[in-house]
Amino acid sequence: MWERGRPPRKPRPSPIIVPPPPPSPPPRLNLLVPRSLLALAARAMPSRRPSPVLLLLLALALALLFLLLSPSSPSASRSLASGSASASSSSSPASPAAPPVPVKIYLYDLPPKFTYGVVRSYMAARAPSGSADAAAVLPDEQLRYPGHQHSAEWWLFKDLLRRGPRDRPVARVEDPHNADLFYVPFFSSLSLVVNPIRPPAAANASGAAAAYSDEAMQEELLEWLEGQPYWQRHRGRDHVFICQDPNALYKVIDRISNAVLLVSDFGRLRSDQASLVKDVIMPYSHRINSFKGDVGVDDRPSLLFFMGNRYRKEGGKVRDALFQILENEADVTIKHGAQSRESRRAATRGMHSSKFCLHPAGDTPSACRLFDALVSLCVPVIVSDYIELPFEDVIDYNNIAIFVETSKAVQPGYLTSMLRRVSSERILEYQTEIKKLS
Repeated sequence: MWERGRPPRKPRPSPIIVPPPPPSPPPRLNLLVPRSLLALAARAMPSRRPSPVLLLLLALALALLFLLLSPSSPSASRSLASGSASASSSSSPASPAAPPVPVKIYLYDLPPKFTYGVVRSYMAARAPSGSADAAAVLPDEQLRYPGHQHSAEWWLFKDLLRRGPRDRPVARVEDPHNADLFYVPFFSSLSLVVNPIRPPAAANASGAAAAYSDEAMQEELLEWLEGQPYWQRHRGRDHVFICQDPNALYKVIDRISNAVLLVSDFGRLRSDQASLVKDVIMPYSHRINSFKGDVGVDDRPSLLFFMGNRYRKEGGKVRDALFQILENEADVTIKHGAQSRESRRAATRGMHSSKFCLHPAGDTPSACRLFDALVSLCVPVIVSDYIELPFEDVIDYNNIAIFVETSKAVQPGYLTSMLRRVSSERILEYQTEIKKLS
């Protein structure tokens, strides 16, 4: 195991320093919503932006997203404001602190082909050959975003749509002149996969499957956006894009590199395109059902579980080595599996009945499997030397996960021997910390 923040971690830029908030009991929020967002906000914004103080509050908008991804009481989002008041606002403990001014976000009214139109194209491309396009006649409010690990773009869009000008800590404004941030709600990750990998034998009645082009959509989006006066004003520095899939917006990424990018990791982005100084790491949406029971090890007979694609690119090649080492261990379940409904059911059963869940790198350093493990109360074992995790500055991942250097994990016998030495009491401690975030 290795301690977070020490080698082999790649060096990271120094964050902007923000005074700490006054001490107060941390609110209990939903999955992976941090107890304080000041440090996250400091990392999210570059010093060159025109309104850094207001722009730092971008993180508050992201917290609302995670309340939606892990459903419970939406009112919990209001507690996020507690950590953002200035420590110097009052010298008397009895004096109430002034409520923070909400960050004002302008939601671009993009042509519908970039939002709901992407969902319609996805559904049309998968309609049975020759059948009518059911999505074409559905009103927008009845459309459903296809469930997958990059659905954050849908939930953030829907959350901003329902917000009004006085909502705290994030307010949506109708007049762009009053905005601190401009959100561009293109469904970039879904756009990548509109055309199915295995297309139907013939195009459906609408012909949408053959006509859709993600590259053309990216170009059209930037052509539209570059004509907007508020984009031209600061060359996009106060604009926000979500591109969770590592290939999302790949064709135009250099043209939006000034903007704030909401990403899952930096695996395919150069340092001149994205960085921890200006961009925000977001969690994936978990794909399996949450574990409904309490902490415990008695009903978890399996030591270690993994189910996923055995063969990956680049850093993910370590998966094949782990398969060879672990597939004959008696109390380890490691299976090759592609995305499917049956695979998700099998993964749910496996994670819910295992003490530890393996999280090796995929094609990029991260994958949604980490968040599947967390909602399963299955202690993540992370084998990914260059991973960046959501809200690392305010969540101590050492309390909820085990990190193992790749060079050690691929040594025969090392991983299982190390995990067998973890006591039941320590596993319960991990599970208890994980449950606090759920």
